[in-house]
Amino acid sequence: MITRRIRRVGKPQTRGGFDRRLLAPMMLGSILNPVNSSIVSVSLVPIGAAFGAPPAQTAWLVSALYLATAIGQPVVGRLIDLYGPRRLFLAGSALTGLSGLIGVLAPNLGTLILARVVLGFGTCAGYPASMYLIRSEAERTGKESPTGVLTALAVANQTVAVIGPSLGGLLIGLGGWRATFAVNLPLAVAGLTLGFLRLPKAHPRREREGAAGLDLVGMALFAGMLVSLLLFLMEPSADRWYLPVIMVVAAVGFVVRELRAGEPFIDLRVLGGNVPLLLTYARMLLVAVVSYVMLYGYTQWLQEGRGLTASQAGLAQLPLFLAAIVVSTATGRRAAVRGKLLVGAVGQIAVCLMLLTLGSHSPVWLLIAIALVCGVPQGLNNLALQNSVYHQADPERMGSSAGLLRTFLYLGAMVASSANGAFFGPRADTVGLHGLAWFMLAIAGLFLALTVADRSLGRIGADSPSTS
Repeated sequence: MITRRIRRVGKPQTRGGFDRRLLAPMMLGSILNPVNSSIVSVSLVPIGAAFGAPPAQTAWLVSALYLATAIGQPVVGRLIDLYGPRRLFLAGSALTGLSGLIGVLAPNLGTLILARVVLGFGTCAGYPASMYLIRSEAERTGKESPTGVLTALAVANQTVAVIGPSLGGLLIGLGGWRATFAVNLPLAVAGLTLGFLRLPKAHPRREREGAAGLDLVGMALFAGMLVSLLLFLMEPSADRWYLPVIMVVAAVGFVVRELRAGEPFIDLRVLGGNVPLLLTYARMLLVAVVSYVMLYGYTQWLQEGRGLTASQAGLAQLPLFLAAIVVSTATGRRAAVRGKLLVGAVGQIAVCLMLLTLGSHSPVWLLIAIALVCGVPQGLNNLALQNSVYHQADPERMGSSAGLLRTFLYLGAMVASSANGAFFGPRADTVGLHGLAWFMLAIAGLFLALTVADRSLGRIGADSPSTS
């Protein structure tokens, strides 16, 4: 694990509690992306009907957000490391509002996709800024384990996942599908207001250092590498062979650039020596694959394979999110992560085995039981991985490290999307679901193996009392 190096700038360290004024902008910023991800799930059909677009085209409204966010999170996170969270948070809030305005006025589907790209970049600042602020407050207060704040972030995101589809349905009922874009206008105003009033200003010395440390070439190569990879994962096929080639070329250029740069965008030497953090990123990718297969693939099977309506399928998934919230709240005060990840890994394996028992006439109680069991690893793994990054990352690069965690999350989401397409043909039938279950079982087994082998996890939270 790397040696911690915390920069001392501004006022000398003072003892005290976490500055509660920061909680409101942190919560708002961190939920902007998940709330827009969940709201769009119920607006795809009416948008397709409005523009005469098939599902293959409206799916870009989801993919565009993931693509922009996967690229933008570590980039914006690095800018936050260099310049502080305030101006990036304000810029992100402004872009979020702009995306809402574009969506409200959009004359065609292409403009709506543009709005989602702008939204993806606009919502990039919230999570890295929150992790940066938590680390800054730990430095100021001398309390290294703000588990209560980390738990609050996780629970806020999970709560949004519960209410997002219902909120989207309500907005569509009140003002049509454009209302799901218009909701970002008041959210942006709230973000601008809270960010301006409550976020600390960057120290002048830090701003001067940041200007010299901005690696634009590295960021561009990173973006090219990730865009080509994600575009291929969206539609993997032999006739798109050039995308992996572009990815490899960009990756080689990125590595060469980062190893030579004086102030690299991603310090590969430090990152390469921080094996625990690399394993955390790998675990996030694996967890995301299982989670997003359950969120989209399993939900699709509930409708086409089990015969539930869309509303019934949503209700069948509700226990998953509620269980995740309860588990996160109950265990969040404990800083230790190893036990959580082990239980989460076993929980994922149990869910995969339960999926293998399903058929077209499976009883409702079994569907509810699967959702409840799935909620346990959902609540444990996401929180534990977030805590892991907080303790394993270089404090000087907390924003970019947190952003990279989200990048691996969206890489896992793209892998899950490709798996859904590979195992489901024209219809999400039970045979395809069982194939997905075996695929998920292999992923969950690998996640368990990585967790058992990583002894460094036992050090997280071992010496730090839980604090809020």
